[in-house]
Amino acid sequence: MKTEIRQKNAPNRAVSVNRSNSASRPGNYASANKYTSATRPNLTNKSEIPNKPDAPKVDIDPEMQDMVSAYIKQKEKRRKWLAFFCALTALVCFFSFGAYTYFGERMTNNTSNLANLRGDTTYAHINMEPQVVVHRTGEIELPDILEEFKTLWNQNKRIIGWIKIDKTNIDYPVMQTVNNEYYLDRNFSQEYDKNGSIFMDYQCELYPRSDNLIIYGHHMKNGKMFGQLQKYEKESFYKDHKIIQFDTIYEKGTYEVMFAFRSKVYNEEDIVFKYYQFIDVISVEEFNSNMREMAALSYYDTGVTASYGDELLTLSTCDNATEAGRFVVVAKRIG
Repeated sequence: MKTEIRQKNAPNRAVSVNRSNSASRPGNYASANKYTSATRPNLTNKSEIPNKPDAPKVDIDPEMQDMVSAYIKQKEKRRKWLAFFCALTALVCFFSFGAYTYFGERMTNNTSNLANLRGDTTYAHINMEPQVVVHRTGEIELPDILEEFKTLWNQNKRIIGWIKIDKTNIDYPVMQTVNNEYYLDRNFSQEYDKNGSIFMDYQCELYPRSDNLIIYGHHMKNGKMFGQLQKYEKESFYKDHKIIQFDTIYEKGTYEVMFAFRSKVYNEEDIVFKYYQFIDVISVEEFNSNMREMAALSYYDTGVTASYGDELLTLSTCDNATEAGRFVVVAKRIG
């Protein structure tokens, strides 16, 4: 019985001891909470937040300050100059585009007006006295001017014909004067025009006719003048544009394309075939030699051949493929 009583009372003693320890332990939760609330800073009160220590002051050498200040001023100056040049470039581009558009539109309108005047006989009979020129063979009376050109000829007696290639922009009057420079930047009305005019080499003659008539025109990026001539580099384009119509003020002429090739303006001392010197020939051998040179340069074989005595037409424009480059199309008269 004593053993049972001892066993029953044992838990009570344990519980009593535990409660006594919970109330008297120095590190109990009650005293911990009291300590925290009494000593923790009030974070909602900014005055109780400890201040950060000030950053240490660095003494900068005055010379270094001057260098930094000068560098900043230089960068600012460069920025202003860059902004100025950007604005200036934009302004130049704007005006250049405006001028480009203006001259392009003016040329289109002028050409359209001239095309309408071709065939207009309103002023066809003004100052139409017979023309006499001094030729190397003596004085020659020129043929009558075709009726369709008389009005244009009365406006500018330097017109010598009209060139047209169907389904292209090439549809212009052809001019000629005493040099190959004047019509580089002059239009039919002899006004300044950066598009220039289509013109014939000053060494060529319409009557008696030179063996090869060479006609020049600018390669304009907008496709005007001879800007589309380089398309003859592709045989497919040639097949759709075999025929060139070139009517002089004295007679109509139809030509079939023979060659299309690239060349350049060579130095005078260069011993090489120069297409722009092929105007008149004095022998069969010279003619055939020129034919072989052009056939070797041509991009494709058209199957069209020419014999000594045939009348040729050469179209030439600038080409950027090489320095002083030229793109050339040669045709033979077939009608």
